Amino acid sequence: MRSILVLGSGSAGLIAALTLKRAMPAVSVRIVRSPEIGVITVGESTTPIVPHHLTENLGIGRRRFYSMAEPTWKMGIKFLWGSRPYFNYSFEPQLDLRASALPRPYGYYCDDDFEYLNLHSALMTHDKAFGRQAKGGGPNIPPWHALHLENPKLVKTLEAIARERGIEFMDAKVKGAERGPAGVAAVVLEDGRRLEADFYIDASGFRSELLGRTLEEPYISFSSSLFNDRAVVGGWERTDEPILPYTTAETMDSGWCWRIDHEKIINRGYVYCSTAITDDEARAEFARKNPKAKVSDRLIKFQAGRYQRGWVENVMAVGNSCGFVEPIESTSLMVVCWQCQTFVDFLQHVGASATIRQLFNTALAATWDEIRDFLTLHFKLNTRLDTPYWRHCRGDADISRLTTLLEFYEENGPTGFARHYLQGVGSQFGVEGFLAILVGCQAPYRNRHQASDAERQFMCNHRARFKAQALNGLDVKEALAFIRHPGWRWCGEDQQKI
Repeated sequence: MRSILVLGSGSAGLIAALTLKRAMPAVSVRIVRSPEIGVITVGESTTPIVPHHLTENLGIGRRRFYSMAEPTWKMGIKFLWGSRPYFNYSFEPQLDLRASALPRPYGYYCDDDFEYLNLHSALMTHDKAFGRQAKGGGPNIPPWHALHLENPKLVKTLEAIARERGIEFMDAKVKGAERGPAGVAAVVLEDGRRLEADFYIDASGFRSELLGRTLEEPYISFSSSLFNDRAVVGGWERTDEPILPYTTAETMDSGWCWRIDHEKIINRGYVYCSTAITDDEARAEFARKNPKAKVSDRLIKFQAGRYQRGWVENVMAVGNSCGFVEPIESTSLMVVCWQCQTFVDFLQHVGASATIRQLFNTALAATWDEIRDFLTLHFKLNTRLDTPYWRHCRGDADISRLTTLLEFYEENGPTGFARHYLQGVGSQFGVEGFLAILVGCQAPYRNRHQASDAERQFMCNHRARFKAQALNGLDVKEALAFIRHPGWRWCGEDQQKI
């Protein structure tokens, strides 16, 4: 593999190019992009895999990345969902933990109160991002945080670093591609030129020019589980609102609405099902419930699903060219980073054999399918509204792959032993993610625990301690001031100080 051609220069294509170039610096990596295709301007929400990949696997310095991309932090998701007023899904473990003074994990003590189980859930409740360091009062930034990113700034940052690292860019309109005995023989431009490479990365978005159109890889729809297929977006410039350190997922009549906080703007989007509500009705509901938002005329259409294989012959698809699920858990860039790093790990340690391709495709398919199952669980359990759309989600969404997990939970409750019923070769969310949705949505179970007075007092003190720490925490604006101070030093993922 001496030359790689990346088709597409969005965030997926750039991350793929940087990952490959970092792992194989002697390989020629070239990106071809159409000047007519702009950058999607919606806010981008991530999971902790993404900043880890950017800083550790790609070696992008934190100071530089924060200076150029100007991200804010995401410590979890606040769900306006289910029968509770809200619940926090924090990236810090909170349910499958047990104190020595308690006979059962914390999840069993959340029937009525899913609050203040850990520091970062408590911080989220009070719109704070981090606890304070004992020395200097700066933010204690944990290694498992995620980010909120403005997509144009992210793409601009990644492109600048890609150019520095010797990745070539070509602006041209792609007409199609030629098939050959090894997969794709060449990418054909509108002016007749042919671009040849040993390997191709398809990052052409939903068009899937190489994997879907040229190689005709079968597509597997998730429409029996995930019903949403459109989104309208909008936002407004920040005034006196706090910068929220989490993504908000709010139940709507025929779907849900995200809120992603950037430093200077607030981004909102209504993800909905086009058979449940018209586009005009969705815009009207979105505008009515977000009076500050300037609603965009642009309509985002998508189909939830994945291609049967992501790596076929000499082509690997990334991003929307490979698969897409609806955005409630911010999984798009997560899959791109995981997929690209797994790919180079396989190449470096073993090579591109047929059985390695098969193993890679098995792992990738399992990742997409687990995401589908996890997201479907969100909609299956949401009892907040009784509209036709939500009755359809609760009654008709296919969640058959989680039957044994749900049967186990219904009998036993929020025990970490549920991990043994997770599908696939490796979970992207872990048992904590599944328990957060089950407990947060108050899914019923039979094995209830009657807490003693001593246990109740322990939990009361436990919650009070985290609440006090959270009230003394730093909000996003304060934390940004610290990391932008000339004296700030990034000393590692869990030890930042001035």
